[in-house]
Amino acid sequence: MITVVANLKGGSGKSTVVFNLALWLQMKGQPVVAYDLDPQQTLMDVAEVRREEGYAPALQVYPPRESLLEDLNYHPKNVHVLVDVGAANIDAMKQAIKTSDQIIIPVPPSQPDVWATQRFMDIVEDATGGQYPKMRAFVNRADTHCAVRESDDTEDAIKQIANIDLISNRLFQRTIFRRSLSEGMAVFEMSKRSKATDEFNTFAGSVFPELA
Repeated sequence: MITVVANLKGGSGKSTVVFNLALWLQMKGQPVVAYDLDPQQTLMDVAEVRREEGYAPALQVYPPRESLLEDLNYHPKNVHVLVDVGAANIDAMKQAIKTSDQIIIPVPPSQPDVWATQRFMDIVEDATGGQYPKMRAFVNRADTHCAVRESDDTEDAIKQIANIDLISNRLFQRTIFRRSLSEGMAVFEMSKRSKATDEFNTFAGSVFPELA
């Protein structure tokens, strides 16, 4: 199964989501490989940190190559292929979209990020000829204060975008996501009992309901 995590804007948390999803799947006994198609190569960097620190299981991350379409389709169907891709590599983004079984879009709570999501749909339509894969978006880096309305407004805006389903399980702006990533660990490895761990486990179960 090929899951693409994509967004046109930087800073949406794609690499953090892919890294934590990949390790969550591995903890569930699933075979996983990942592709880092973003020139910043954050996912490759954190996977290397994880290997250097000796954490298990390791995460195999591949860079983009000219044979990307063949590479993505090479893996057996029982392997979970996770793809981290941003707007800096539109060609690779389109190739990944063509092969994807599902696309997950992290949307930070702001109007510019909603606009970017709407523009991203144009790229998906162009890449697939309107034959959309399963597409779902969620609010990432939501504000933790209940009085702040931007996350609610962003979810309402997502619901208005055609061909996208809303994942109602938000991931919040919590320091542990940054700390764990810098140490090569998933958030649920760093702290088994935390709000972030509970939130991520619930979110991952929404992305892969058959493993929840």
